[in-house]
Amino acid sequence: MITRRDFLKVSGAAAAAAALAACGSSEGGAASGKPTKFTVAVPNDTTNEARALQLLEKNGFFTLKEGSGITATKNDIAENPLNIQIDEVEAAQIPSVLQDEDYAVINSNYAIPAGLDPMTDALAMEDGSSAYVNVLVCKEGNEENPLIKALAAALQSQQVKDFMAEQYGGAVVSVVENPTDGYDPTVDYEALKGQTVSCAATPAPHCEVLEVCKPILEAKGITLDIQEFDDYIIPNTVVDDGQVDTNYFQHQPYLDDFNAQNGTHLVTVAGIHVEPMGIYGGKQTSLEPIQG
Repeated sequence: MITRRDFLKVSGAAAAAAALAACGSSEGGAASGKPTKFTVAVPNDTTNEARALQLLEKNGFFTLKEGSGITATKNDIAENPLNIQIDEVEAAQIPSVLQDEDYAVINSNYAIPAGLDPMTDALAMEDGSSAYVNVLVCKEGNEENPLIKALAAALQSQQVKDFMAEQYGGAVVSVVENPTDGYDPTVDYEALKGQTVSCAATPAPHCEVLEVCKPILEAKGITLDIQEFDDYIIPNTVVDDGQVDTNYFQHQPYLDDFNAQNGTHLVTVAGIHVEPMGIYGGKQTSLEPIQG
């Protein structure tokens, strides 16, 4: 099983280059014979592209077709008076192409490790009403596994909620309304001593949050094995085939779409947080050219 970040970065960069070469212009762009005024990079996975397009629409970039919903693509742009060109790029690679784009829409979990502060660097962000809650996931049928329940309780702890508030200052927001002390009263922790629970996750904030869970579980004799990935595919496949117990990297709409597209049987154990998606400036330093 490949888990090395360096290998994934190389393959991800190649995928990003291929995506940029392959993608065409949106309505009103180069394909229509009109000069492109602005280029915008968005994630190329189904649910995150739609989410990005909705954020761009809200900020005046263009208008989407009515009812395009959570599966919208650049082909669903209805009115494009500013000749916006949408470049579909693998989500993890968008920070690396930001300098070549006028704007880019970036997930917070990729903005943070790239040195971008969502609270100060983003030109616009989703509000707190986002329905894209990041979840702890396991294979269907394993929801009642005591080790997985123990990890869920740790992620829903007050310690984790406080860490998110202090570390990310609004870029990562806990959705846990009644945080625990880190432990599930229905779990027999004594019986779990000496055992390991594994979790596949993307670097920030997910791996960082999981590090907070480590001492919580260690206090009960449980080892948390954090397996770090830089993509959105492998963390699901390794859970579905049983190599890893859980993953923590994706929001619910992405999970639903992944199951539908791949025939996997992955289910949500608990909702943990939301990461407001943001619009960042590359060649442009403000939204004034769009909204002015």
